[in-house]
Amino acid sequence: MSGGRAGADSDDPGGGTYTLLVELASPAAIEVGALGEHRFESGVYAYTGSALGASGFSRVDRHRRTARGEHDVRHWHVDYLLGRPDARIDRVVRSVGADVECAVADRLPAGPVGGFGASDCGCGSHLAAAGNVGSVDESTALVREAHEDAVAETDGFVDVVAGSAEAVDGGVDDVSTTR
Repeated sequence: MSGGRAGADSDDPGGGTYTLLVELASPAAIEVGALGEHRFESGVYAYTGSALGASGFSRVDRHRRTARGEHDVRHWHVDYLLGRPDARIDRVVRSVGADVECAVADRLPAGPVGGFGASDCGCGSHLAAAGNVGSVDESTALVREAHEDAVAETDGFVDVVAGSAEAVDGGVDDVSTTR
């Protein structure tokens, strides 16, 4: 299990799939690379990506740095959302040891931007409008269920770790693991 500190993700060998729970404090028109400008309402968004290979979940660490304003390179679609000063990663749900990116994305509500994060697959979007569900806690439960369903037939496991904050203390009550 991981969760003692926000940077712990890079310590997980092999990686897997992750979903960032991103809270956008105010509405914004955001230029999303080649996808153009899109309007994002305030609320919670769930971005699902993969963190496979040698560097594993260190990609999540990079997303955290972007959300904290410490990294300004815009390489992936989610960088444009995370680069907003009023966006923060609240939590990260991970399927450790499982390549289930598209399966998780397919189980979440339709996204506000077609093709977002899905330029290398056939999915409609890897960004869900989780804010339609309600609170961050309710959104986290929905995302966690999508991950658990997706890994049910694999050797992977699901956990929830801290978002943009430096430490878990006070920021995430449910840093836990499901096998």
